[in-house]
Amino acid sequence: MQAVGQGLEGLSLERREAPPGEEAEVLRCHPQSYLDRMKTPVAPQDCIALDGDTWLSPGSHRAAMRAVGGITAAVDAVLAGEDATAFVAARPPGHHAETARAMGFCLYGTAAIGVKRALDHHGLARVALIDFDVHHGNGSQDLLWDEARCFLAGSQQMPLFPGTGSAEERGAHNQILNLALRPSTDGAHMRRLYEQRILPALSDYRPELLIVSAGFDAHARDPLAQLEWQSEDFAWLGSRLFELSGGRMVSTLEGGYDLPALAASTAAYIGAISALAK
Repeated sequence: MQAVGQGLEGLSLERREAPPGEEAEVLRCHPQSYLDRMKTPVAPQDCIALDGDTWLSPGSHRAAMRAVGGITAAVDAVLAGEDATAFVAARPPGHHAETARAMGFCLYGTAAIGVKRALDHHGLARVALIDFDVHHGNGSQDLLWDEARCFLAGSQQMPLFPGTGSAEERGAHNQILNLALRPSTDGAHMRRLYEQRILPALSDYRPELLIVSAGFDAHARDPLAQLEWQSEDFAWLGSRLFELSGGRMVSTLEGGYDLPALAASTAAYIGAISALAK
């Protein structure tokens, strides 16, 4: 979070504190029994292992609820016309959290919760979710598998954790598009594939709101994967996605584990979007 904040220091942005999320928003995607498990009190000296990567510390649930509050507040603000775009800089990320399973550092499916907020609270008919994190957003896919009102598309390195994201995973309404990228895929190759596959589909869909799971771990310096993107590739993605968003776009932070690369990529991405949104 410090790295992201430092990366954004040079940009002229309105900064707001993410409010605590409402449990009703979590329940749009997760059952009460799962919410109750995530709320399990943790002693100050303890941590609870949910899987090999994902732990509950004393502050985990509070932080995750801030992420939920951030995405709902951002959706509300953009749909109210307060700005054309918003970026939720929150941890933990969310796109690996399945309906009743925490994994991959994620507790709640924040991007999917944002989608449901836009559909069910604001009454939109077409919301798109684009996920360019280097890891497949299996949680978002699980939470939105049966959601006919959402077009979900993503690119991810394969093979890589969590092992999902094949082209055959199409959703209950043929509304999911997965783009697998081989290790060492660079930005030029990524751009060609997006122009051929994801961007035309997004354009045809004509979303009333675009939500983006913005993970920056496809950067060449990131230690958890083997793609070869550079910061300027995230700027290009931000520009192209905003151009096809219908003028309403909310991004939420997912992965990114090399701190200088994370800071530079976030700044490039948000800077490019902000230049178009003015």
